[in-house]
Amino acid sequence: MSVYTIIVAGGNSVRYGGDVPKQFQEICGRPMLAWTIEKFQKADSIDNIIVVAPEDYLIYVSENIVDPFGFEKITKIVAGGKTRQESVFNGLKALPISTKFVAIHDGARPLVKADDINRVVEIAEKENAAILATPVADTVKKVIDGFIITTVNREQLFCAQTPQVFQYDLIMEAHKELAMKEELKLTDDAQLIESRGFKVKIVESTGINLKITTRQDMQVAEAILRKGLNG
Repeated sequence: MSVYTIIVAGGNSVRYGGDVPKQFQEICGRPMLAWTIEKFQKADSIDNIIVVAPEDYLIYVSENIVDPFGFEKITKIVAGGKTRQESVFNGLKALPISTKFVAIHDGARPLVKADDINRVVEIAEKENAAILATPVADTVKKVIDGFIITTVNREQLFCAQTPQVFQYDLIMEAHKELAMKEELKLTDDAQLIESRGFKVKIVESTGINLKITTRQDMQVAEAILRKGLNG
């Protein structure tokens, strides 16, 4: 069964700062993106990988990430769009029509475990859509104008992560429809599938699948990588 991964690394890291987008900054001697790709390279469930990168960094990804680290699963490097939504759609359009399932993953999540990737793909192949997620650990308050309105039952709450794996036809048609609705902005791909009435299965992460958005996050990720705690 043909399973592709789209690694979305098309952002310019406005919140993170710096002259170079965070996904290309070094962590433990490698660009962050190289650590992310490596996990999908190791995952037996993944056949091929497409990297979506800023247009100015397409050659950089080829010469400084793909070639030096021997990521032979990478078949294409495509230019991202102005938004994550556009970048994912560009990646989807680059996939062959023979694709059965596609895993969509944030390039800024370099700690994901290969075993977790395999588990999400396995569940998606049964359920058509599945995402990696973790239960909410903190007590959650609903707030209006700075005051607590109610306490939310956290037993039913999960923090969505990536990879998010979908039947290719299902996610492709959803993105085509979304592209015609400029006013509709979604924060992840599972939300897009949910909005069309399909169920998405939750698969609990077994590792620290941190999304790096700040320099403090980078320091945490570096410590985890150095200790080999991310599998």
